[in-house]
Amino acid sequence: MKWTDIERIAEDLNDKFPDVDPKMIRFTDLRQWVLELDGFDDDPNHSGEKILEAIQAAWIEEAE
Repeated sequence: MKWTDIERIAEDLNDKFPDVDPKMIRFTDLRQWVLELDGFDDDPNHSGEKILEAIQAAWIEEAE
């Protein structure tokens, strides 16, 4: 899984952290949680604010 797999990341985060409100997450935590997902194997330095915003938005949508 890569940073660009936004929908899959959002689904996995929603499954792994069902009690977390994705609207309230800090990007530092979000980045770390993505890096810790099973199957994630992209370069940690390729994440940026735009990617994290997209992941957060997709996770919010997934959680609703």
